[in-house]
Amino acid sequence: MGNKKRGSGTHGHGSSKKNRGAGNRGGRGNAGRGKKAKHKKFSGLKDKVLGESGFNRPKKLQKDVNSINLKDIDQRIQVFVEKGFAEEKKGKYVFFAKKAGFDKILGSGKLFEDIDIKAESFSDAAKEKIEKSGNKAIKVDG
Repeated sequence: MGNKKRGSGTHGHGSSKKNRGAGNRGGRGNAGRGKKAKHKKFSGLKDKVLGESGFNRPKKLQKDVNSINLKDIDQRIQVFVEKGFAEEKKGKYVFFAKKAGFDKILGSGKLFEDIDIKAESFSDAAKEKIEKSGNKAIKVDG
């Protein structure tokens, strides 16, 4: 997309004498806003237009946690067995979260298969659902 005013010399202001000086600008900054119905009112700090707010923790203190939900483990358990991230013994599975690249187990979904899960950490909901389904949530140090 091009700019229609480019190369016109006067940029739509007619004679070059008509658009001189700061008086033609109408003020500095947000001056003059609010005269028309379609304007966006300047509401100061209400909209957090000026400056910054909050803070960011230093990168060295932040830890990226890779997590997986129970439903994803249940649905993909055969794939995990094929890739060596889980074992099958007598119809019961053991899932190794660390091998699969996950640090934490989250509680979305249900376990329909018999799966014992070994991981660094579990959410409260995940631990409760695993034990409710008759399986074990085994905490392993990373």
